[in-house]
Amino acid sequence: MVFTYLAGPLIGGVIGYITNDIAIRMLFRPHQAKYLFGRKLPFTPGIIPKEKGRIAGAVGGAISENLMNQEVMERNLLSEEMMEKLSATFDRFFDTQKKSDETLRSFLKRFLSDEEIESISTDMQGQLTTLISKKMADSEVGGKIAHMAVDHVMQKMQHFGSYIGDALSENGIGKGGGFGDMISRGIGRLFGNSSKKHASDFINALAAPVEQALAKNINEMLRDNSAEMVGGMIQKERQRLLDCTMSELLEDKEEQIAQLKSSIISLYQHVITERLPRILHAINISKMIENRINEMEMAEAEHLILEVMDKELKAIVWLGALLGAIMGTLNLLTSNFLY
Repeated sequence: MVFTYLAGPLIGGVIGYITNDIAIRMLFRPHQAKYLFGRKLPFTPGIIPKEKGRIAGAVGGAISENLMNQEVMERNLLSEEMMEKLSATFDRFFDTQKKSDETLRSFLKRFLSDEEIESISTDMQGQLTTLISKKMADSEVGGKIAHMAVDHVMQKMQHFGSYIGDALSENGIGKGGGFGDMISRGIGRLFGNSSKKHASDFINALAAPVEQALAKNINEMLRDNSAEMVGGMIQKERQRLLDCTMSELLEDKEEQIAQLKSSIISLYQHVITERLPRILHAINISKMIENRINEMEMAEAEHLILEVMDKELKAIVWLGALLGAIMGTLNLLTSNFLY
């Protein structure tokens, strides 16, 4: 008697459980269409495999328009929390490098091969050598060097001439005849009575042609040899730089590091603010997600969806059992009421 009352709800529950379980499985299975006597069986493949392309496009569009659009991305990428993380990451990196005995070459090897490091550093050396040697050859370096050299020599000669004249006068040379008198008369004939002034004028008159000739020779020397000289110096500095430890390179560079940090953060903010639309357009998140879903094997997609929604799908199955049991109970009550 009891079984008679329990049979209806029990059978209804079992039917509800089984039908919901089958319905969920039919979302994914079969993965491929099935044929019988050359005719495709209905409900094959499953709903999701059959509509995979449309679902992929819909999911990609929904994510790009609502979850990963420009406004959402910009708000998160420029949030105060993100800025603090970026700043803290920068500080941790340089605090570590300040204490590191690793050479710059070893540090670069984390990201580049030996050949790439050598190629990049050699290219930089060549570019710097060309730039500096060209500037030295084309600029007025020779004229400036010549002017400085002649000006220095003129000052020395004027000082020396004054010293000689004063020494001759103080020692009475030129008054008693002989070699001293000959020097005195020579200076007098050459410069007259105002020997200091005329000596200065004479030296100044020689300066211009000497400076021009010297500048010409220096410029020719720089034009012919600057590339070799500069290249040799830069090559030595390049090797020395690569063999320096990170701690040596960053020693007493707090101000430069702070400026670099500020520049990197400003660049990051500029890229997000000004370039994010172009980046999102270039990436095309919607198409990327759509392509990825289409590339997935159906078994992989089924496993992924079931893994994410396992709890919810099981709840639907048990809800079917509950509804089946309720319907069985109602059917039992209705039958007893009618009869």
